[in-house]
Amino acid sequence: MLPISVFDDMELRIEPGERSIALSCDRADVPSDARNLAWKAADLFFQASGISAAVRIDLRKSIPSGAGLGGGSSDAGGILTTLNNHFGNPVEEGELKDLARRIGADVPFFLRCRPALATGIGEELEFASGVPSYPLLLLKPPINVATGWVYQNLKLTRTGPQIKLGNFNAHPWGFGDFLVNDLESVTVPAHPIISELKSWLLARGALASSMSGSGPTVFGIFPSGEAAREAEKLAVAVFPDCWVKAAEVIGDAQ
Repeated sequence: MLPISVFDDMELRIEPGERSIALSCDRADVPSDARNLAWKAADLFFQASGISAAVRIDLRKSIPSGAGLGGGSSDAGGILTTLNNHFGNPVEEGELKDLARRIGADVPFFLRCRPALATGIGEELEFASGVPSYPLLLLKPPINVATGWVYQNLKLTRTGPQIKLGNFNAHPWGFGDFLVNDLESVTVPAHPIISELKSWLLARGALASSMSGSGPTVFGIFPSGEAAREAEKLAVAVFPDCWVKAAEVIGDAQ
């Protein structure tokens, strides 16, 4: 799991008083009530800490919803971390991780947002070092994919090779050894555009391409930021209905 340079913006206003949560969002298709993961994160934090306060969350979305990019999960992780820091860390790290896991399997990753190998259901994190800042181009077709539906239709694999962090650290550009997304076996047959986008990225100079999470966003890893931005210009013209974004992995390689 790798953090990338695409962010939602959140502004929190915290005032003393009776416990209350209000959330506004600049996207009409994003819920502003208890269905929103950021709202849920604030509610769980106040329950766990016993703190009473009024919090207002103003959310401005840059990460598309239903894209397989962890947008809602990153919002939730950010809320948990920010509220805990603001109130002097009343919830210890292990309990905060448990709260994050209750919201979603990938939310613990966003508490620290560092490159990591995730195991278990996604909550067991082995942090990686020396990760390159891979240049990326992201393409999201105009469809949304429900993560729950993907996992309900996934045939779990219990045998076969497992990703080893040591192998990744030794060969961080050897994508053939670890760039595999089992969820494509469910999402791609339902949405063939994903295969088309992957092929297009490879034909335009990407070193490797895969689907992100449960999809439908596809990413290509490019040899340079300039190459990714050049491909971005082409993609905007070729796929006018897609969300297109050049970005990079937030790595720590020197």
